Amino acid sequence: MEPAMAKEHEAEPATGKCLFCQIHDPDVNDLVINGDEIYVRWDNYPLAKGHVEVVPKRHVESYFDLTKSEHAEVYTLIKQARQRIEEQFQPAGYTIGVNEGRAAGRTIDHLHIHLIPRYEGDVADPRGGIRQILPGIDPDEWA
Repeated sequence: MEPAMAKEHEAEPATGKCLFCQIHDPDVNDLVINGDEIYVRWDNYPLAKGHVEVVPKRHVESYFDLTKSEHAEVYTLIKQARQRIEEQFQPAGYTIGVNEGRAAGRTIDHLHIHLIPRYEGDVADPRGGIRQILPGIDPDEWA
């Protein structure tokens, strides 16, 4: 997984252009669905077969800055993308995620929502899902 991370880190600085703002460049973005305000693209460095990203056409960094209509279309296109993935890859589950901010792991400053198909046996023990991100955290220490 390290090489994919390194490539994604280089995606923006190498060209000086926002990767996700280049929606009409087929060398950069392989579109799955092209909506009015949102589009879905195949991830350049997929973590699983069928991994897509749901991206606003407007350059916006934060999920919390989406307009009402953008939010509505995000949900519509996630469902449409899921249908396409189901037909093509038949996964056993999904992980849906947003890396909101650099501290959360965002590497490109344009909002993108990952829809990652999951398959039986793709990890040894998937229990806990996102709770595995910060192992060893003790909520009692937050007080």
